Amino acid sequence: MINKIKLTLLTVLFLVKSIAIAQEYPNRPIKVIVPYTPGGSVDNTCRLITDQLQKQLGQAVVVENKPGASGMIGSMEVLRSAPDGYTLLCHASSQVYMPLVVKKRTYDAEKDFTSIAQIGYVPLVVVTYPKFEANNFKELVLLAKLNPGKYTWATSGLGTTSHLSEEMLNRGLKLGMEIISYKGAVPQLTDVMGGHVTAAVSPMPGVSGFIKSGHLKALAVTSDKRLPNMANLPTVSESGMPGFEMYSWYGLWGPANLPKPIVSMLSKQVAITLKNKNVRDRMAELDFEPSTASTAQFEKIVKDEISKVGAIVREANISID
Repeated sequence: MINKIKLTLLTVLFLVKSIAIAQEYPNRPIKVIVPYTPGGSVDNTCRLITDQLQKQLGQAVVVENKPGASGMIGSMEVLRSAPDGYTLLCHASSQVYMPLVVKKRTYDAEKDFTSIAQIGYVPLVVVTYPKFEANNFKELVLLAKLNPGKYTWATSGLGTTSHLSEEMLNRGLKLGMEIISYKGAVPQLTDVMGGHVTAAVSPMPGVSGFIKSGHLKALAVTSDKRLPNMANLPTVSESGMPGFEMYSWYGLWGPANLPKPIVSMLSKQVAITLKNKNVRDRMAELDFEPSTASTAQFEKIVKDEISKVGAIVREANISID
Protein backbone atom coordinates (compact mmCIF):
# COMPACT_ATOMS: atom_id res chain seq x y z
CA MET A 1 0.00 0.00 0.00
CA ILE A 2 2.80 2.40 0.96
CA ASN A 3 4.67 1.60 -2.27
CA LYS A 4 1.51 2.34 -4.30
CA ILE A 5 1.14 5.70 -2.55
CA LYS A 6 4.80 6.51 -3.24
CA LEU A 7 4.39 5.56 -6.89
CA THR A 8 1.25 7.72 -7.19
CA LEU A 9 3.03 10.68 -5.58
CA LEU A 10 6.01 10.29 -7.90
CA THR A 11 3.68 10.15 -10.92
CA VAL A 12 1.86 13.29 -9.78
CA LEU A 13 5.16 15.11 -9.15
CA PHE A 14 6.41 14.10 -12.60
CA LEU A 15 3.22 15.38 -14.26
CA VAL A 16 3.35 18.64 -12.32
CA LYS A 17 7.00 19.12 -13.28
CA SER A 18 6.26 18.35 -16.97
CA ILE A 19 3.38 20.84 -17.02
CA ALA A 20 5.54 23.48 -15.35
CA ILE A 21 8.31 22.93 -17.91
CA ALA A 22 5.83 23.21 -20.79
CA GLN A 23 4.35 26.42 -19.35
CA GLU A 24 7.81 28.00 -19.20
CA TYR A 25 8.88 26.62 -22.57
CA PRO A 26 10.50 28.12 -24.52
CA ASN A 27 12.40 30.60 -22.37
CA ARG A 28 15.57 30.56 -24.48
CA PRO A 29 16.48 29.99 -28.15
CA ILE A 30 15.64 26.64 -29.71
CA LYS A 31 18.27 24.97 -31.88
CA VAL A 32 17.00 23.00 -34.87
CA ILE A 33 19.55 20.68 -36.45
CA VAL A 34 19.34 20.20 -40.23
CA PRO A 35 21.66 17.29 -41.10
CA TYR A 36 22.54 18.56 -44.58
CA THR A 37 24.31 21.50 -46.21
CA PRO A 38 22.59 24.92 -46.51
CA GLY A 39 20.51 25.56 -49.61
CA GLY A 40 19.21 22.06 -50.23
CA SER A 41 15.65 20.79 -50.18
CA VAL A 42 15.60 19.85 -46.47
CA ASP A 43 17.35 23.06 -45.42
CA ASN A 44 15.06 25.34 -47.46
CA THR A 45 11.91 23.66 -46.16
CA CYS A 46 13.05 23.64 -42.54
CA ARG A 47 14.00 27.32 -42.65
CA LEU A 48 10.57 28.17 -44.10
CA ILE A 49 8.96 26.44 -41.09
CA THR A 50 11.35 27.72 -38.41
CA ASP A 51 11.12 31.34 -39.63
CA GLN A 52 7.37 31.27 -38.99
CA LEU A 53 7.66 29.22 -35.79
CA GLN A 54 9.87 31.78 -34.08
CA LYS A 55 7.33 34.51 -34.82
CA GLN A 56 4.63 32.44 -33.14
CA LEU A 57 6.76 31.40 -30.16
CA GLY A 58 8.29 34.82 -29.54
CA GLN A 59 11.64 33.10 -29.19
CA ALA A 60 14.55 32.56 -31.59
CA VAL A 61 14.51 29.26 -33.49
CA VAL A 62 18.01 28.85 -34.90
CA VAL A 63 18.80 26.42 -37.72
CA GLU A 64 22.20 24.76 -37.44
CA ASN A 65 23.48 22.71 -40.38
CA LYS A 66 25.33 19.53 -39.41
CA PRO A 67 26.03 17.65 -42.68
CA GLY A 68 27.89 14.38 -43.02
CA ALA A 69 27.47 10.62 -43.07
CA SER A 70 24.24 10.90 -45.09
CA GLY A 71 22.53 12.86 -42.30
CA MET A 72 23.71 10.60 -39.48
CA ILE A 73 25.96 13.19 -37.79
CA GLY A 74 23.10 15.64 -37.24
CA SER A 75 20.66 12.92 -36.19
CA MET A 76 23.09 11.48 -33.64
CA GLU A 77 23.70 14.92 -32.12
CA VAL A 78 19.98 15.28 -31.46
CA LEU A 79 19.76 11.72 -30.15
CA ARG A 80 22.45 12.54 -27.54
CA SER A 81 20.94 15.88 -26.52
CA ALA A 82 18.88 16.55 -23.39
CA PRO A 83 15.13 15.92 -23.84
CA ASP A 84 14.21 19.49 -22.95
CA GLY A 85 12.89 20.78 -26.29
CA TYR A 86 15.85 23.04 -26.98
CA THR A 87 17.57 20.76 -29.50
CA LEU A 88 15.33 19.44 -32.28
CA LEU A 89 15.84 17.71 -35.61
CA CYS A 90 14.28 18.82 -38.89
CA HIS A 91 14.85 16.03 -41.37
CA ALA A 92 13.43 14.19 -44.36
CA SER A 93 12.14 10.63 -44.56
CA SER A 94 15.74 9.43 -44.77
CA GLN A 95 15.80 9.88 -40.97
CA VAL A 96 13.70 6.71 -40.96
CA TYR A 97 15.30 5.00 -43.98
CA MET A 98 18.99 5.36 -43.08
CA PRO A 99 19.09 2.78 -40.26
CA LEU A 100 17.46 0.29 -42.64
CA VAL A 101 20.33 0.36 -45.14
CA VAL A 102 23.47 0.58 -43.00
CA LYS A 103 25.12 -2.65 -41.89
CA LYS A 104 26.22 -1.35 -38.48
CA ARG A 105 23.52 -0.51 -35.94
CA THR A 106 23.06 3.23 -35.70
CA TYR A 107 19.76 4.17 -34.08
CA ASP A 108 16.15 3.07 -33.88
CA ALA A 109 14.03 5.71 -35.60
CA GLU A 110 11.04 4.86 -33.38
CA LYS A 111 12.64 4.31 -29.96
CA ASP A 112 15.57 6.74 -29.98
CA PHE A 113 13.61 9.81 -31.12
CA THR A 114 10.34 11.53 -30.29
CA SER A 115 8.20 12.13 -33.36
CA ILE A 116 6.71 15.63 -33.01
CA ALA A 117 5.11 16.69 -36.30
CA GLN A 118 5.11 15.79 -39.95
CA ILE A 119 5.62 18.91 -42.07
CA GLY A 120 4.48 17.57 -45.43
CA TYR A 121 5.47 15.58 -48.46
CA VAL A 122 6.67 16.31 -51.95
CA PRO A 123 7.48 14.40 -55.16
CA LEU A 124 10.98 14.01 -56.51
CA VAL A 125 12.15 14.99 -59.99
CA VAL A 126 14.56 13.22 -62.34
CA VAL A 127 16.91 15.98 -63.51
CA THR A 128 19.95 16.28 -65.73
CA TYR A 129 22.19 19.05 -67.08
CA PRO A 130 20.74 21.29 -69.84
CA LYS A 131 22.88 20.01 -72.74
CA PHE A 132 22.39 16.30 -72.06
CA GLU A 133 21.02 14.56 -75.16
CA ALA A 134 17.97 13.04 -73.44
CA ASN A 135 14.94 15.33 -73.17
CA ASN A 136 12.75 12.95 -71.19
CA PHE A 137 13.11 9.91 -68.96
CA LYS A 138 12.30 7.41 -71.71
CA GLU A 139 15.27 8.72 -73.70
CA LEU A 140 17.57 8.48 -70.65
CA VAL A 141 16.52 4.85 -70.15
CA LEU A 142 17.21 4.06 -73.81
CA LEU A 143 20.65 5.70 -73.72
CA ALA A 144 21.59 3.90 -70.50
CA LYS A 145 20.66 0.52 -72.00
CA LEU A 146 22.52 1.22 -75.24
CA ASN A 147 25.65 2.40 -73.38
CA PRO A 148 26.14 0.22 -70.29
CA GLY A 149 28.27 1.85 -67.60
CA LYS A 150 28.47 5.23 -69.35
CA TYR A 151 25.95 7.23 -67.33
CA THR A 152 25.78 7.99 -63.61
CA TRP A 153 23.41 9.02 -60.83
CA ALA A 154 24.19 11.58 -58.13
CA THR A 155 22.53 11.16 -54.74
CA SER A 156 22.37 13.60 -51.83
CA GLY A 157 23.42 10.81 -49.47
CA LEU A 158 23.25 7.06 -49.03
CA GLY A 159 19.96 5.92 -47.51
CA THR A 160 18.10 9.03 -48.64
CA THR A 161 14.90 9.03 -50.70
CA SER A 162 17.07 10.17 -53.61
CA HIS A 163 19.33 7.12 -53.20
CA LEU A 164 16.48 4.63 -52.76
CA SER A 165 14.69 6.02 -55.84
CA GLU A 166 17.82 5.66 -57.98
CA GLU A 167 18.40 2.11 -56.71
CA MET A 168 14.80 1.18 -57.53
CA LEU A 169 15.02 2.69 -61.04
CA ASN A 170 18.33 0.94 -61.67
CA ARG A 171 16.94 -2.42 -60.62
CA GLY A 172 13.46 -2.05 -62.11
CA LEU A 173 14.69 -0.88 -65.52
CA LYS A 174 18.12 -2.60 -65.51
CA LEU A 175 19.92 0.70 -66.09
CA GLY A 176 23.27 -0.16 -64.52
CA MET A 177 24.01 3.51 -63.73
CA GLU A 178 26.62 3.97 -61.00
CA ILE A 179 25.35 5.91 -57.98
CA ILE A 180 27.73 8.57 -56.65
CA SER A 181 27.02 9.88 -53.14
CA TYR A 182 27.41 13.49 -51.97
CA LYS A 183 27.13 15.29 -48.63
CA GLY A 184 23.78 16.92 -49.36
CA ALA A 185 21.74 18.22 -52.27
CA VAL A 186 23.85 21.31 -53.03
CA PRO A 187 27.07 19.47 -54.04
CA GLN A 188 24.92 16.74 -55.64
CA LEU A 189 23.07 19.16 -57.91
CA THR A 190 26.13 21.32 -58.55
CA ASP A 191 27.89 18.37 -60.15
CA VAL A 192 24.81 17.47 -62.18
CA MET A 193 24.53 21.06 -63.46
CA GLY A 194 28.19 20.95 -64.41
CA GLY A 195 27.74 17.71 -66.33
CA HIS A 196 30.17 15.83 -64.06
CA VAL A 197 27.37 13.37 -63.21
CA THR A 198 24.57 12.50 -65.62
CA ALA A 199 21.40 12.78 -63.57
CA ALA A 200 19.79 12.81 -60.13
CA VAL A 201 16.46 12.10 -58.51
CA SER A 202 15.91 14.93 -56.06
CA PRO A 203 12.98 16.44 -54.10
CA MET A 204 11.11 19.26 -55.81
CA PRO A 205 11.97 22.06 -53.29
CA GLY A 206 15.69 21.69 -54.03
CA VAL A 207 15.45 21.59 -57.83
CA SER A 208 12.49 23.84 -58.65
CA GLY A 209 14.51 27.07 -58.86
CA PHE A 210 17.24 25.46 -60.98
CA ILE A 211 14.67 24.05 -63.40
CA LYS A 212 13.01 27.46 -63.77
CA SER A 213 16.36 29.20 -64.30
CA GLY A 214 17.43 26.64 -66.92
CA HIS A 215 20.37 25.29 -64.91
CA LEU A 216 18.72 21.85 -64.72
CA LYS A 217 16.52 19.96 -67.18
CA ALA A 218 13.59 17.98 -65.77
CA LEU A 219 12.99 14.53 -67.31
CA ALA A 220 10.21 13.08 -65.14
CA VAL A 221 8.45 13.36 -61.78
CA THR A 222 7.94 10.56 -59.23
CA SER A 223 4.34 11.44 -58.28
CA ASP A 224 1.43 9.26 -59.37
CA LYS A 225 0.04 12.09 -61.54
CA ARG A 226 1.52 15.00 -63.46
CA LEU A 227 1.97 18.18 -61.45
CA PRO A 228 -0.31 21.17 -62.11
CA ASN A 229 2.68 23.52 -62.12
CA MET A 230 4.60 21.33 -64.61
CA ALA A 231 1.84 19.71 -66.67
CA ASN A 232 4.15 18.89 -69.59
CA LEU A 233 6.50 16.87 -67.38
CA PRO A 234 5.66 13.12 -67.57
CA THR A 235 5.68 10.82 -64.57
CA VAL A 236 8.17 7.98 -64.17
CA SER A 237 5.17 5.66 -64.12
CA GLU A 238 4.13 6.66 -67.65
CA SER A 239 7.74 6.66 -68.84
CA GLY A 240 8.52 2.97 -68.65
CA MET A 241 8.06 1.92 -65.02
CA PRO A 242 4.30 1.53 -64.38
CA GLY A 243 3.21 1.95 -60.78
CA PHE A 244 6.39 3.71 -59.67
CA GLU A 245 5.61 6.37 -57.06
CA MET A 246 7.94 7.99 -54.55
CA TYR A 247 7.61 10.98 -52.23
CA SER A 248 9.99 12.63 -49.82
CA TRP A 249 8.33 13.69 -46.57
CA TYR A 250 9.74 15.97 -43.90
CA GLY A 251 9.23 16.14 -40.16
CA LEU A 252 10.29 17.48 -36.80
CA TRP A 253 11.78 15.20 -34.14
CA GLY A 254 13.26 15.51 -30.67
CA PRO A 255 15.37 13.12 -28.62
CA ALA A 256 13.65 10.21 -26.88
CA ASN A 257 11.60 10.96 -23.75
CA LEU A 258 10.70 14.52 -24.72
CA PRO A 259 7.96 15.60 -22.24
CA LYS A 260 4.49 15.17 -23.72
CA PRO A 261 3.36 18.75 -22.92
CA ILE A 262 6.31 20.09 -24.96
CA VAL A 263 5.57 17.66 -27.81
CA SER A 264 1.91 18.72 -27.79
CA MET A 265 2.76 22.42 -27.78
CA LEU A 266 5.28 22.10 -30.62
CA SER A 267 2.90 19.94 -32.67
CA LYS A 268 0.14 22.55 -32.33
CA GLN A 269 2.53 25.36 -33.30
CA VAL A 270 3.69 23.47 -36.40
CA ALA A 271 0.03 22.94 -37.36
CA ILE A 272 -0.56 26.70 -37.05
CA THR A 273 2.56 27.36 -39.14
CA LEU A 274 1.31 25.05 -41.89
CA LYS A 275 -1.94 27.04 -42.08
CA ASN A 276 -0.08 30.35 -42.51
CA LYS A 277 -0.88 31.81 -45.95
CA ASN A 278 2.70 32.82 -46.79
CA VAL A 279 3.98 29.37 -45.82
CA ARG A 280 1.26 27.59 -47.80
CA ASP A 281 1.81 29.80 -50.86
CA ARG A 282 5.53 29.04 -50.83
CA MET A 283 4.89 25.32 -50.34
CA ALA A 284 2.40 25.33 -53.22
CA GLU A 285 5.04 26.84 -55.51
CA LEU A 286 7.19 23.79 -54.76
CA ASP A 287 4.31 21.30 -55.18
CA PHE A 288 4.73 20.56 -51.48
CA GLU A 289 1.64 19.17 -49.74
CA PRO A 290 1.36 20.36 -46.10
CA SER A 291 0.63 17.59 -43.62
CA THR A 292 -2.47 17.47 -41.43
CA ALA A 293 -1.22 14.50 -39.38
CA SER A 294 -1.43 14.58 -35.59
CA THR A 295 1.55 13.46 -33.51
CA ALA A 296 -0.04 10.01 -33.10
CA GLN A 297 -0.60 9.78 -36.86
CA PHE A 298 2.99 10.87 -37.50
CA GLU A 299 4.22 8.12 -35.18
CA LYS A 300 2.19 5.62 -37.22
CA ILE A 301 3.61 7.01 -40.48
CA VAL A 302 7.13 6.41 -39.15
CA LYS A 303 6.22 2.88 -38.07
CA ASP A 304 4.56 2.06 -41.42
CA GLU A 305 7.45 3.49 -43.44
CA ILE A 306 9.95 1.35 -41.53
CA SER A 307 7.91 -1.72 -42.46
CA LYS A 308 7.31 -0.75 -46.11
CA VAL A 309 10.78 0.55 -46.99
CA GLY A 310 12.45 -2.16 -44.92
CA ALA A 311 10.81 -4.75 -47.19
CA ILE A 312 12.05 -2.91 -50.32
CA VAL A 313 15.59 -2.69 -48.91
CA ARG A 314 15.67 -6.41 -48.09
CA GLU A 315 14.18 -7.43 -51.44
CA ALA A 316 16.64 -5.26 -53.39
CA ASN A 317 19.51 -6.22 -51.07
CA ILE A 318 20.44 -2.55 -50.54
CA SER A 319 23.10 -2.09 -47.86
CA ILE A 320 26.02 0.22 -47.15
CA ASP A 321 29.03 -0.13 -44.85
